[in-house]
Amino acid sequence: MRSRLRVIQCLLLVLLGVLLLAGCGRQQPVEPETPAPKPGPIAQVPEPEPPEDPGPPELPPLFADIERRTFQYFWDTTNEVNGLTPDRFPSRPFSSIAAVGFALTAYPIGIERGWVSRTQAVDRTLTTLRFFRDVRMGPQATGTGGHQGFFYHFVDMNTGHRFEPWVELSSVDTGLMMMGVLFAQSYYDREDPREAEIRTLADQLYRNVRWPFLQQRKPLISMGWYPESGFIEHDWTGYDEAMLVYILALGSPTHPVEPDAWEVWTRTYDRSWGVFRGQEYLSFAPHFGHQYTHVWVDFRGIRDDYMRRRGIDYFENSRRATYAQRQYAIDNPMGWKEYGENVWGLTASDGPQRTSQDYNGEQREFRHYSARGAGLDVAFDDGTIAPTAAVASVAFAPEIVIPATEEMHRRYGDFLYSSYGFLDAFNPSFNYEDVPLKTGRLIPGRGWVASDYIAIDQGPILAMIANYRNGFVWEVMKKNPHIRRGLERAGFTGGWLAGEDEPRDSGPPDVDAATARAIGIAESRAASQAPARDAPERARASDPVPVE
Repeated sequence: MRSRLRVIQCLLLVLLGVLLLAGCGRQQPVEPETPAPKPGPIAQVPEPEPPEDPGPPELPPLFADIERRTFQYFWDTTNEVNGLTPDRFPSRPFSSIAAVGFALTAYPIGIERGWVSRTQAVDRTLTTLRFFRDVRMGPQATGTGGHQGFFYHFVDMNTGHRFEPWVELSSVDTGLMMMGVLFAQSYYDREDPREAEIRTLADQLYRNVRWPFLQQRKPLISMGWYPESGFIEHDWTGYDEAMLVYILALGSPTHPVEPDAWEVWTRTYDRSWGVFRGQEYLSFAPHFGHQYTHVWVDFRGIRDDYMRRRGIDYFENSRRATYAQRQYAIDNPMGWKEYGENVWGLTASDGPQRTSQDYNGEQREFRHYSARGAGLDVAFDDGTIAPTAAVASVAFAPEIVIPATEEMHRRYGDFLYSSYGFLDAFNPSFNYEDVPLKTGRLIPGRGWVASDYIAIDQGPILAMIANYRNGFVWEVMKKNPHIRRGLERAGFTGGWLAGEDEPRDSGPPDVDAATARAIGIAESRAASQAPARDAPERARASDPVPVE
């Protein structure tokens, strides 16, 4: 009996223990004294610093050699007795007054680069300005160098008189000369009697030009005048190198034109605005129209009414035109030999001959000296490439100009690059041995190459390399009151023209090279894909009129 009770007690104790253990398992956990950590702010990972702008590409050594050789063209070939510079060399048939303007610009570049002394350049400049001060002027058909302050396009290398009856009194070539004259006026600024005389002579020559004389259909300015037949019927209209004509005419302190001349001139722009080869810009087919005025005027950040409406400035316009030129060569719609990414450049230049020949199964027109170009307006392309179209655009688009310059020097330098730099032009597609050449020579298996240098193609090369290096020509011309007055009367504002009390126009936004290279803003006009049109060309007024 006792043993049975003992068994029952043990069983009860075991059962009680089981119940106690089960109860403990159901107890709630004790709240910890320290609260659990809560989520904090998301850690901000600093964004990487944008890479530093490497700045414009550095010019390779080739460009220093081009500069020196091109400068020597003007220094070596100019007549030391009277300061007249030949239109071309070695042909040297006559002087071009436009060439004189580029020469007057070249001499200070030579000073700054250490190629001539300041004394030498002052001597040469004084000789030139005194000669033009003293040359006989008047309405006579012969024996004079100009009339009404304008000068004849081509003059005799010795006398400075009108070269031949086909030579016109030229508004644009007088303008190119006056740009060089005013550049000399602003550069030679020392308190020295001879430099003071340069300033006085320059001012006198500029003040003598009676710009309204060529306003026969006001307010536009005529291209020129002949003693035998009177005024040229064509006025400067549309976008081209005549920008400098109107700026000079507006800036004259003695015989200016009225501001409506600029407004009426720019009113004719719209027919040349559009999209060509992926670039939207104000087009002029031969590239010199995008270069000449820019040699002396820094258009970065300054705009007239027309460009304010378009949202860019003329510098950006020339940059786009340069890209369009290159893209045209890449597309090569006419199938010329060797056109491509780094072989391009159409402007007014020498060519092999005026002839029609079979090329790849179709008749193609070739020309001697002619305006060549690619753009929305009347254009002509016969396969002739002029290095100046590319090299003198270095300030606009160095990232594409530098490789093109090096490539043309590497591939064609043996016969294209000589004493004074690049000869005027070459045409790899012209290999017709039975065609008598107007000028130049055939290189077996390589095509035609010019035999002359042309001053108005040499000048922009030298000056625009200087502008790319440090803005040299631009900075000097910013000091000239006549240029400033001309720009302001044309309605330009902002940028370096802005005074202390005038808000600065920031100009167009910067466009990086990748954007500039982007193709496909819109399809090019269908007509631009076709061969050159049958419409007559309008060569620059600074071109000779060849007798075929």
